[in-house]
Amino acid sequence: MNKHFLLLFPLCCLIVAVTSLRCITCHLRTQTDHCRRGFGVCIAQKHETCMLLKIFQDDALQTSYMVCQKFCRDLTLDLNNRIYVHKCCNYDYCNFRP
Repeated sequence: MNKHFLLLFPLCCLIVAVTSLRCITCHLRTQTDHCRRGFGVCIAQKHETCMLLKIFQDDALQTSYMVCQKFCRDLTLDLNNRIYVHKCCNYDYCNFRP
């Protein structure tokens, strides 16, 4: 292999790692405890941002869900006495609120 390629390859990997958006994942988190299912970190792919979905009932947070989401949009939906708040953001770990 070309020596120049071998010298530049680690630099390219570092640049990609530094510029990739990192998001927290949690598929089931309640207000009273930590993540119960799916805790980790995802690397956002093309057209993805960090997403946080909070579900409220009677103005009290019931559960939340965090992932990398493709074509994410902010929205609030009131359905069956529950309010679903869908928030999208694009800086590292922005979808995690302790």
